Amino acid sequence: MERVRAADPSRQGLFAGLFTRLVYALTRRKLGHVAVPVQVTAHHTGILWGYGQMEQSMASASRVEPTLNHLGELRVATLVGCPF
Repeated sequence: MERVRAADPSRQGLFAGLFTRLVYALTRRKLGHVAVPVQVTAHHTGILWGYGQMEQSMASASRVEPTLNHLGELRVATLVGCPF
């Protein structure tokens, strides 16, 4: 059980609810489900926007070879105990 419940788009305002639904749909398309960090971050749309910008920057970064980048991500996830 999570300590913080997922943000419910129907309980947010018009803009925040539409933005949250859009982010949930894009995340669901990419991962097959909506990840818990995205659901918790969706409580604050400004932070959710920044989180999305960071993810896009990481995805479009091209200074390091993709295989080395994936290896680094795997190592960091192992160090912090991230399950995905």
